[in-house]
Amino acid sequence: MASIPIVFVSEEQLHAESERYQSWFAATGFRAEAESYSLVPEADGTIAKVYVGKPETLDTWGISKLAVALPANHYHLADSLTDDQATKLYLGWKLAQYKFTHYKQDSRSSGATSQQPILDPPAQADHAYVDAAVEATYLVRDLVNMPAGDMGPAQLEERARAIATAYQADLQITTGDDLLTQNYPMIHAVGRASDQAPRLIDINWGQSHHPSITLVGKGVCFDSGGLDIKAASGMKLMKKDMGGAAHVLGIATMVMKLNLPVRLRVLIPAVENSIAGNAMHPLDVLNTRKGITVEVGNTDAEGRLVLGDALWEACREQPKLLVDFATLTGAARVALGTELPAMFCTDEATADRLRQSGLQADDPLWPLPLHKPYRSMLDSKVADISNISNGSFGGAITAALFLQEFVIPDISWIHIDVMAWNLRSLPGRPEGGEAMGVRAITDLIRQIAAEG
Repeated sequence: MASIPIVFVSEEQLHAESERYQSWFAATGFRAEAESYSLVPEADGTIAKVYVGKPETLDTWGISKLAVALPANHYHLADSLTDDQATKLYLGWKLAQYKFTHYKQDSRSSGATSQQPILDPPAQADHAYVDAAVEATYLVRDLVNMPAGDMGPAQLEERARAIATAYQADLQITTGDDLLTQNYPMIHAVGRASDQAPRLIDINWGQSHHPSITLVGKGVCFDSGGLDIKAASGMKLMKKDMGGAAHVLGIATMVMKLNLPVRLRVLIPAVENSIAGNAMHPLDVLNTRKGITVEVGNTDAEGRLVLGDALWEACREQPKLLVDFATLTGAARVALGTELPAMFCTDEATADRLRQSGLQADDPLWPLPLHKPYRSMLDSKVADISNISNGSFGGAITAALFLQEFVIPDISWIHIDVMAWNLRSLPGRPEGGEAMGVRAITDLIRQIAAEG
C-alpha cells in the first residue's frame, strides 16, 4: 500500500485547496486549527491525504496525536521541513506509541505494536538521536510503571546490569552490610528494614581523558514512609519513588548509545523504605559518608538521606558536571505543577544553558533558588543537620539545601526534583511513568562533550 502524505495546512492555505476538498472540509467541519486533522478520501474511499492544522511552531508534539489516532497505514511527512523539525516530529510520533503492556494477556512486552500507524522515517531527521531518545524514554517509562513487587532494589540492579553489559560499561555493586564497611551509613539505614538488602549501584563508562559527568539517581523502589508511615493515598503511587534512578539510567542510555565523548559515572542508591524492627526511628542520629551527623526529623524524608551519601561519593572525583534526579518533594509540585520539573543549580551559566536546552528540546525545566537564609531551618539541636526543616514552607528549597551540604562548592551541580509521572495523557505523553528532563540534560552533556 502506498504511503499516505501528512500535510500541514493553515486556514489561508485551506481556502486555496480544490473545490472537492473544500466541500469535504465544510462537511467535516475542519478549519485547520492547531492539533486538528482531517482524513481526505479518494474517490474509491481510500485515504488520499491527512491534513493537519498548522501551529505557530512545529514542536515535538505536532503530530503525536496522529500516531495513535490514524488508521494502521504507512504515512510520510509531505512538507518541506528543517532537519530539526523533522527530527522532533518523528520523535514525537514514536514517543506517542509507547504502551505499558507487560501484564496484559495479549502482549508481554512494552512499546509500539504492529497495529499502530507507521510514519516513514523522514530522510532529514537525525535517526540516531531519535533512536536513542526513544530507547531512553521507553526505559524510564517502563521502570517507573513496573509495580514495586517486581521492581525492588534487586530488580533495579538487574536492569542496571543489563544496560552496563549492553554498552560495555563497568559495574560495581555494594550491598547490605558491605555498605557499612564501605562507609555508606545513610543508604544502609534507610534500606535495612526491607527483605531486599539496600545497595549502591555504580556504573562507569567512557575514556578518562574526556570530560567527566556524574549522574546520581534516587532509587527508593518503594516508600512506605517508614515508621512515619504514609496514608494509603500518599503511598499508592510510591512505586514511582525510584523515578530518579530511572531518569539517570535513561540519560546514561542516551549518552552511551550516541557514544558521546564523556567519562560517565552513574550512582544509584537502591533501597526500599520499609517498616520492621530494625527500621530507623524518628529522631535517630545517623552518621554519613561525609562525616557529619544527621538527625532524622522524619523517616519519610529518606530520599535525601540516600542521596547524601551518593553525592558525597560522586564529589570524590570532582566531575565537571554533577546532576542528580529525585522524586523528592511535594512542595516542588505545588510550586510548578506535576509536568514541570524543578531545577536547582550552583552555577547560573549552567542553569541558563540547561533551561535553554530544555526549551529547545521541548523538555522544559524551571529554576528554583538555593536560598541560603533557609539553611538555618535545617539546624538540629543534637546533630550537625536535620533531614527536614523546622517549618512547613519552602520544602523543595530546604530539601535542595540539605543535598547541597553533600556537594563540594567548586563543583557545578544540578539537582532536579521531578514528578516522573503523567497524571493526564497529552499528545506523545500517555498517563503513567514519564521521562522529564532526560533530553534536556543529554543536550547539555552533548554541549560539554563538544567543548572537550
